[in-house]
Amino acid sequence: MFPDGKMKAVTLSYDDGVEQDRKLVEIINRFGIKATFNLNSGIQSKTAPFCKRDLVVRRMNVRDLPELYAGHEIAVHGLTHPHLEQLDEETIQNELEQDKLNLERIFNTKVVGMAYPFGTYNDLVIQTALRCRLRYARGVADTHRFAIPQKPVEKMSYQPTCHHNDPNLLPLAEQFLAIKPDRPQVFYLWGHSYEFEADHTWHILEEFCRLVGGRDDIFYATNAQALLESE
Repeated sequence: MFPDGKMKAVTLSYDDGVEQDRKLVEIINRFGIKATFNLNSGIQSKTAPFCKRDLVVRRMNVRDLPELYAGHEIAVHGLTHPHLEQLDEETIQNELEQDKLNLERIFNTKVVGMAYPFGTYNDLVIQTALRCRLRYARGVADTHRFAIPQKPVEKMSYQPTCHHNDPNLLPLAEQFLAIKPDRPQVFYLWGHSYEFEADHTWHILEEFCRLVGGRDDIFYATNAQALLESE
């Protein structure tokens, strides 16, 4: 079970450490919801912008991030956000281990999880992540399900409930609220906060948070708490 005997958890996962995370954090904090932020410490700088449609997306500088993300979880996203499965073993380890070490130093916390850059990986990436003492890792294949994998190796290929752009987001949330599970279940939402700005859909996040927030039967968890707490 989760803390206080709860059987349901809600958690969010957002990537890349971009400027739009500031608004995302303000919204989820208002509703008491927790998230994990997956960062690329090797390029965590405003000098590493990229474009999504007509929006120029900028990562944030490191200095203010510990204060911004206080109360949430920090996780690995690769030192430089590469396609890990295309790399040799030594470089995969460098991407994961150095990102983990940097983030632990910057945030003065233990880092135990990750989100795969681009959602892509293979067996070598999984085994290397395990050697780097990572205990869970997320892909990007929406499942529309709430189950939590039980075996440690299965937690290294975890797939989320849905992306925030999924047209079934709110119906899935309603379904989750209605269930009375006999084993721990998690609603795991993922995405990139710049998508809310590019798509003009910040209201979707607020609707979701308003729907699932403030409930006595839900544990509002970071990814690590949601996926590892019930072990």
